[in-house]
Amino acid sequence: MKFPQIISALRKYYGSPKPPVARDPFAQIVWENIGYLVNDTRRKNAFDQLEKKIGLEPPAILAAPLSELTSITKVGGILEGLRAQRLKEIAHITLNEFEGDLSSILKLPLSQAMKALKQFPSISDPGAEKILLFAGVYPILALDSNGLRVLLRLGFGEEKKYYTATYKSVRAALKDEVGSDFDSLIAAYQLLRQHGQELCRRTNPMCAKCPVRKTCEYYRHLIQP
Repeated sequence: MKFPQIISALRKYYGSPKPPVARDPFAQIVWENIGYLVNDTRRKNAFDQLEKKIGLEPPAILAAPLSELTSITKVGGILEGLRAQRLKEIAHITLNEFEGDLSSILKLPLSQAMKALKQFPSISDPGAEKILLFAGVYPILALDSNGLRVLLRLGFGEEKKYYTATYKSVRAALKDEVGSDFDSLIAAYQLLRQHGQELCRRTNPMCAKCPVRKTCEYYRHLIQP
C-alpha cells in the first residue's frame, strides 16, 4: 500500500483531523512547552488559559509573575516550574534574538530556519520541521515519535541505532510518495500521530482494529512468526 492510500485509510477510520491549534511559530513553540506527558485536551486547556490570562505575546509572558505561569503550566502536567521557566526563556529569546517576531525565521533557507528554531527549549529537528510545515513555509513530511513508529512498522525505512538516523531512513523511503501539498502533509502528520497514540501504540498495539494491518510488516510477523 502506497503512502497516500495509507493516509486515506486512516482518514476513513479516524475522520478528517481538526485544523492545528497553532500555526504561528511562537504559538507553536509555546504549545510544545505548555504541556508534558498529557493528552491534547489537557494541553489545550493550559494553552487556552495562558492566552486568556496572560496572552500569547512575548512581552506579556516575560512580564508575567512566575507563580502565575506555574499555575497555568501545572494544568499541562508535571514539571510545571521548569516549563514556566521555559515559557519565559522562549519569550526572552524571541525578544532578544528576533526583535519579538519569529516571522523572520520563515523567510530563511530551510537549514537556517531549522537552526534558528532549535534555539528554543524542546525543539529538535522533528519539532522544527513541524513548525515550518504548520506555518505553511516548507512542505516537509514532519513526524512525531508516534508517526515514525507507525511508518516503521508498515515497512518504511528501518530502525537504526540513533533516532535521528531512523527518522532520516523513514523520510528517505517516502521521498517520492508524499507530495508537496501543505494541507495533505499536515493531515498526514496528525493522522499518523493519532494512529500511533490510539492503536499502533509502542506497547500492546491493537493490531486487530488497525485499518492498515493487511499491509503492515509488523502485523505480518506477529501472525507468521
